[in-house]
Amino acid sequence: MHQWDEAPREDDRILLARIAEKDRCALDALYDRYRVSLFRYCCWLMPERESAEELLQETLIAVWQSAGGYAGRATARAWILGIARRQAHNTRRRSRLTFADGEVPEMVESPDPDPEEAVLDRAGCAEIARAIETLSPLHQEVLRLTFVHELSYGGLAETLGIPIGTVKSRLNLARRELRAALNERETPQ
Repeated sequence: MHQWDEAPREDDRILLARIAEKDRCALDALYDRYRVSLFRYCCWLMPERESAEELLQETLIAVWQSAGGYAGRATARAWILGIARRQAHNTRRRSRLTFADGEVPEMVESPDPDPEEAVLDRAGCAEIARAIETLSPLHQEVLRLTFVHELSYGGLAETLGIPIGTVKSRLNLARRELRAALNERETPQ
């Protein structure tokens, strides 16, 4: 199954239903499944490790409280990342924090890149990560969720709280901006 066709996992639905019934073991199981991806995203959203750890805790509390509201339109991981994003937004709004400088993302290689993706193919992960850091926070986020967290269009829509058409447009613009940034780095000054 291609990442864009990702469907919600049935066992995640079961775990969330159990969490909605206040089953702590189900929350532990869901956390074990997504802790690495979730914490990496929290670290990118918050400026300090301590803030990221607090965000992680707030996210898990929100999952505990709202598991009954999981509609299954996207994967549980996308739903949880969306909760983390909203929690971070609320925290930043309250304390006026900014996005953290993220670690170098682990890029997902495309088996058959399109011709217009040639610039991305020539660039190394570290170079792409540096180029991503020059983009707007909006474009950084959509690329990180795509490359690092491997979310589908539906997962991106759920996480970002926007329609799939907007996801496609934002992702297209972000990729175009990234290609331009990489081309600029390749062009001798």
